[in-house]
Amino acid sequence: MSEWKFNRDAIRAFRFVRCGFDAGTGVAQLVYAFDDGPEMIETITVPGAPFPLDGERAAAAERALRLLHLIAGVSYYKAAVPSEIHIDSYAIDADTAALMELIYVNGLGEFAYRNGLNLHGKIKFPVSKASSSSAELGGEGISGGAKTLGLREHALVAIGGGKDSLVSIEALRALGVEQTVTWIGGSQLIRACAERTGLPTLNLGRALAPQLFDYNREGAWNGHIPVTVLNSAIMVFAAVLLGVDQVVFSNERSASYGSVIEGTGEVNHQWSKGWACERAFGEYVQREIAADLHYYSLLRPLSELAVARQFAKTDRYDAHFSSCNRNFHILGERPASRWCGVCPKCHFVFLALAPFMPKPRLMGIFGRNLLDDPAQIPGFDALLEYQNHKPFECVGEGRESRAAMAALADRPEWREDALVDRFAHEIRPQLDAAELAIEPLLVIDDEHRIPAALWERLRAQFAA
Repeated sequence: MSEWKFNRDAIRAFRFVRCGFDAGTGVAQLVYAFDDGPEMIETITVPGAPFPLDGERAAAAERALRLLHLIAGVSYYKAAVPSEIHIDSYAIDADTAALMELIYVNGLGEFAYRNGLNLHGKIKFPVSKASSSSAELGGEGISGGAKTLGLREHALVAIGGGKDSLVSIEALRALGVEQTVTWIGGSQLIRACAERTGLPTLNLGRALAPQLFDYNREGAWNGHIPVTVLNSAIMVFAAVLLGVDQVVFSNERSASYGSVIEGTGEVNHQWSKGWACERAFGEYVQREIAADLHYYSLLRPLSELAVARQFAKTDRYDAHFSSCNRNFHILGERPASRWCGVCPKCHFVFLALAPFMPKPRLMGIFGRNLLDDPAQIPGFDALLEYQNHKPFECVGEGRESRAAMAALADRPEWREDALVDRFAHEIRPQLDAAELAIEPLLVIDDEHRIPAALWERLRAQFAA
């Protein structure tokens, strides 16, 4: 075994070796391997141990653990993208295999595009006919017939440090829904934001197998993974352990739209934030893990602009939130400046908030006026889909950016700024004026998984 060397193109199979959970310590192990190479062990840590698990709750926790094992494998599978997938220690049914193939093929869409790979038809999870119901869990299956666990009404709400999750948290607070603000990993910026809410917090641990970093240096394929659905699987597992009935994310409807690339078609950087993934994953959880566990995005009925309008209603988080991805890529500790001012996320959040917030307040958040800096023209052009495609980032649709810019072009305090003035004179004349109104983009949609009793009250709040 010690002589095994990572050789991306020679690897034949990716193996899901096994997964296990120690209820006494709250630590789960997810074990993978390539061919007969060394085991790669990822650990997930859920605070609050020991967890009393018996009967139906223990069986549901095991099913949730296997679901997490399968989804988290995407981080390792992508290193070599081998032609075979083996599951060594349990069997899955056709439904589970179909969900995995949906997640892997679409969730690795940007990864495949950037690396010149075609994954369609290549990823096949092995189906065992032996697994036909969750009653057979002891017989090594994962499938079918989830029971109601009697989970208490309480939401684990994912926080990422940006405006979206804070809108969800405040909406649930206003409706009196008990919640725990939850994040994964060691970001100090997210922790500070979570603590600012004044609500109970839960920090889940995830440690990648160290070999993955070695393999990256040795020529592994690398790139974007469907991290939202991976985090969703971690939180579903935690919800079963903690006995709570809701896992809540804050993905708006704009997340369902990708970048349209000439000669390639649509590639969605944030596919696992989109409706197709939420629906498939959420239905699977209720069908296969726990019938009374609700997974949904609170903001699915809203556009990015509608979310920005909600966020602007309170200044509670102005000095704490950040959607700037550079902070999360580069900086371990909390950065002195929460906005780099030059990445697509900074551009988009500034533009989306501008129609709904007084100009001095917005400039106070960012420390400068991004729309009066001609050096920023290429970045904003990409958001507008003007002579470029939408960036591979979690940003709104091109039509939202165009509508926001058009609104600013009509306002005295903004229209003399360099980029707004350029839009008004150079870009707007080429556009259909009927498609530049903001109001139609603020309409609340009906496509979502929010529980009905909650949605009736929430809709009224969002409409206000």
